[in-house]
Amino acid sequence: MKELILFHTISLTLGIILDQIIGDPHNMPHPVRLIGSLIFSLEKRLLGNTADTGERDGKKERANGILLWFTVMLIVSAMTFLIIVDAYLISPYLGVLAESILGCYILAARSLYRESMSVYEKLKSTDTEGARYAVSMIVGRDTDCLDEEGITKAAVETVAENTSDGVIAPLICLTIGGPVFGMIYKAVNTMDSMIGYKNERYKNFGRFAARADDVFNYIPSRISALFMIAGSFLLGLLSKEYDGRRAYSIWLRDRRNHSSPNSAQTESVCAGALGLKLGGTHLYKGVAVEKPTIGDEIRKIETDDIKRAGILMFATEAIAAVLMISILMVLAI
Repeated sequence: MKELILFHTISLTLGIILDQIIGDPHNMPHPVRLIGSLIFSLEKRLLGNTADTGERDGKKERANGILLWFTVMLIVSAMTFLIIVDAYLISPYLGVLAESILGCYILAARSLYRESMSVYEKLKSTDTEGARYAVSMIVGRDTDCLDEEGITKAAVETVAENTSDGVIAPLICLTIGGPVFGMIYKAVNTMDSMIGYKNERYKNFGRFAARADDVFNYIPSRISALFMIAGSFLLGLLSKEYDGRRAYSIWLRDRRNHSSPNSAQTESVCAGALGLKLGGTHLYKGVAVEKPTIGDEIRKIETDDIKRAGILMFATEAIAAVLMISILMVLAI
C-alpha cells in the first residue's frame, strides 16, 4: 500500500511539473476534448433538435439530461481506471508515466495563464480587437462591446474563478483519487460548461449537470479560497501589490455575491488581494445579466492586473501542491 502511495506521490509531482512546463499541447489528443466530443454526440442523440422546434417535453428532457450525465461519468471513469490499472500491471514505471501524463492533462494552470497572457499582450500592443477575440476564448460573456477595462476585468475574473475550477479542485481530486477522480471532476466540469446553461435550449436538459457541478465544487471552491488567501499573504511579503488582510476580509463579505454558490469564493479573494471591484452586469448572448459586485474599488483596474491574477494563481497552486505532496509523503513513509 505504501509503495502505491509513493508511486502516486511521484506521479502527482511529475504531473504538476509537466503542466508547468508544457500545459495543454494543442497538437496532441486531449482527454477533455474527447470528453467534450462524447457529450456532444450524446446530446445529439438525447436532445437533438426538439429544443429548437418547439416540440418540448420538459420531464423527458430532464430525464435524458440525467441519463447523459451518468453515461459520461461511467465511460470516463471506466476508461481512465482501465488505462491506469493496465499501465501499472505492465510496469510500475509505465504506471507512473501514465498517471503523470493524465495528471498534466487534468491540471490547467499553465494553459490558463497562457490564454490570459494572450489577452494581456494584445492589450499592451493596443490591439483591442485582438484582445476581445482572445478573451472570448476564455469567457462565456459577450465580448464584442467590451472596452479595454471590460476586457481586463473579464480576464482577471476568469483567472480568479478558474484557479478553483481549473487548478486547485482538480489537484485535490488527483491527490485523493488519482487520474480517475481527476477525470471524473473534469467530466463534471465539462458537462456544466457545455449544457449547464439556463437558456431555452438547456434549461431542462442541462439542469442536472449544472446542479451536479455546484455540488462537486462546493467544498473545493472554499478550500481554494483559503489557499488563495494564503497565497495573497505570501505575495504580500514580496510586493505591495497584494494585500492578504484585505483578501480575507473581502472574502468574508463577498464570497456569496454570485448566482453560483461557488464562483465568488476565489473571485472575492482576488478582488480583495488586488484592491479591485469585479462582477456587475454582463451581456450573455445579447441579454444583460445583473450580478452583484465583488470587492471595493481601491484603485482602477489596469492591464497589469491580468498578470497579477496569474501570479496569484501560481502562488495558490504552489501552496496547495506543497501541502498535498507533503501529506502523501508522510503517508508513504
